[in-house]
Amino acid sequence: MAETIMTTDFSFPDQLSVYKGKVREVYHLKNDMLIMIATDRLSAFDVVMPRGIPYKGQILNQIATKMMSATSDIVPNWLVAAPDPNVAIGQACEPFKVEMVIRGYLSGHAAREYKAGKRTLCGVAMPDGMIENDKFEEPIITPATKAEEGNHDEDISREDIIKRGIVSEKDYIVLENYTRALFKRGTEIAKKRGLLLVDTKYEFGKNREGEILLIDEIHTPDSSRYFYAEDYEERQSRGEGQKQLSKEFVRQWLISNGFQGLEGQTVPEMSDDYINEVSERYIELYQSITGEPFKGAEITNIQERIEKNILNYLQST
Repeated sequence: MAETIMTTDFSFPDQLSVYKGKVREVYHLKNDMLIMIATDRLSAFDVVMPRGIPYKGQILNQIATKMMSATSDIVPNWLVAAPDPNVAIGQACEPFKVEMVIRGYLSGHAAREYKAGKRTLCGVAMPDGMIENDKFEEPIITPATKAEEGNHDEDISREDIIKRGIVSEKDYIVLENYTRALFKRGTEIAKKRGLLLVDTKYEFGKNREGEILLIDEIHTPDSSRYFYAEDYEERQSRGEGQKQLSKEFVRQWLISNGFQGLEGQTVPEMSDDYINEVSERYIELYQSITGEPFKGAEITNIQERIEKNILNYLQST
């Protein structure tokens, strides 16, 4: 099995704190600098799987940094440098406490709500007569906020966000405009790759100067759903499921093995063969989304490689 990186324990010059999320680990340094390390951890149903996926962190980080670069002319973002395949360095921001989810198609959570008879999602009306994976006439924004307890997201309307003071109306208008601009650009990029950008989420924050920046990841298979464009219409006309480009295949494998993150359930054992299969699928995702061949980084002594590249960058700035 190829070596993976599951956690880090670095101590960088001027380091103030460390935050460890489900997949990424964020080191906060003085002068509002953030170092974000994408590990090989795999998360599904808000649970981190016990084994890592070779190259997953590199793949997510490189897709995100490429997409940040490809959208920086329309929306400012936090990214400053990527000195290592698993690392992004940029400006520290105060995050807005909402995720800007935008949907071009009736899929995933929206489709489940629709099947349950709901015709309004986050205060946005959905027309009657749709079937799962149909395209909306115009993309809809369905924000989410973190639940007070746990990591699950909760639907919330634009009106409630402003009414509850989670985001000011002035700032929310900027978030909406940025979200639509990013989704439009992401859709154009996907089209060139023979893909449809189905839905995605964006996160934003404010830097010390009060500027709103795009933060975290963008257009990765962990934050977005893609369909293959080639047979979309044919599958839809026959009422078939769409061929997806996301980590949905992991969720489906877990469900088929009796796990959905519910209390009392045990994560099924992932064999070496299955771990390698998931890694190969992530490499396929990378190549399909970027249109470039994947070049795996040196994974002997990953920790040493990452630390060395970060320290070299810090010394050069």
